[in-house]
Amino acid sequence: MSTEELRAIDLLRRVSYGRVATSMRAMPFVAPARHVVAGGSVLLRMHAGLGYHRACGGGVVAYGADNFSSDEADRWSVQFTGTAEIIEPTAPERELFGTGPHRVDGEPFDPVYIRLTPQFVTVHTLDYSLERRSQHVA
Repeated sequence: MSTEELRAIDLLRRVSYGRVATSMRAMPFVAPARHVVAGGSVLLRMHAGLGYHRACGGGVVAYGADNFSSDEADRWSVQFTGTAEIIEPTAPERELFGTGPHRVDGEPFDPVYIRLTPQFVTVHTLDYSLERRSQHVA
């Protein structure tokens, strides 16, 4: 893995959720997903009841996550673009996800798992540290 890919993986491990983007019947969509990193792949867990996994499986998707809602001075965003495959995770991979929500949009949570094999990885950073320091100068 390149330095950029390793950095993106490290950042991704700092948050639990992101957004997967692809198209369904030629219309773009973005959906929330829980993620973990396992062996160079990004594993996603989504609610099967929404059917979004069917549009992802076998296709190219983009998965992005960020820390924009944190109080950290340095904000970052990562995006992984690659092929997605619907999988049945191993027991250790499933444990990495922890417990899921009880309900999604009022329906019982029915997990489905996707392995994203990244082919392109990007990291963007926003540094607000100097701006924040100047706000506190008397």
